[in-house]
This record gives sequence, structure tokens and C-alpha cells, in this order.
Amino acid sequence: MSGTDTLTKPSPYEQLGGEDGVRRLTAAFYDAMDTNPAFRELRDMHGTDLAPMREALAGFFTAWLGGPRDWITSRGGFCIMSRHAKMKVTPSTASQWMAAMRQAIAQTDIPPDLATQLDQALSRLAEAMAWSGHG
Repeated sequence: MSGTDTLTKPSPYEQLGGEDGVRRLTAAFYDAMDTNPAFRELRDMHGTDLAPMREALAGFFTAWLGGPRDWITSRGGFCIMSRHAKMKVTPSTASQWMAAMRQAIAQTDIPPDLATQLDQALSRLAEAMAWSGHG
């Protein structure tokens, strides 16, 4: 009896609830961004139709959190920093992005340890995008 399968910690993707959990998180994020006036500058950066971005973030999060990599593979790879370079992310918009994401995390049934890990990792990502947006 190897026992490795029973000792393996579920991936963040599995802890989030798989595809349904990822979609709940991304929907809550874009709903917050779309409706909260505090995120107006961030919202204005994303054009009129958020549907493609909802799909893209769900696909990215699925792979990033340890789920199927189909979305990234179908694009021949994906560099989140390169894809956002043209958006000229500022410290203000990075802060709005993180505030909207924190709101989404709080509204989604995410285990507290995973919520903390997501907050820390996504905070670093938002900070890096703001830094690269000034380059």
C-alpha cells in the first residue's frame, strides 16, 4: 500500500471547487469591478465587453491553480505580464485590481488558508504588473 494518493494535498484548483469554484471567483471579481465606482479606472481599462476577459481569467486561474492546462495549451503558452504590458498598469489600477479580487475572494466560499495564499500571491502579481507598467 503506497498511500501517496491519500497523503497528497489537493491542489488549490481542487480546494477552490474545480471549474465551478474558479468561475464563481472570476464572476465575483468582474462583477465587483463592473459595479463598484471605486474600481472605475480599472474598469475603464477593460473595454466594453467583459465576457472574453471573464473566460480568459477563468482559463488562466484554472491552470495557475493546478487544474487542467487546456486554456494555456490552446494559446501556445501564456505570459500574463506580456499580455498586460500594453495596459500600462499603474500602482492605482493594481491596487484597484487587488481590492476587487479581495472582494471576490471574500464573497466566494474559499477555505481561509487558500484565501490567504491567493491574496499573497495575487498581491505580488499586482505589484509586479504595476512595476512593469512603468518601465
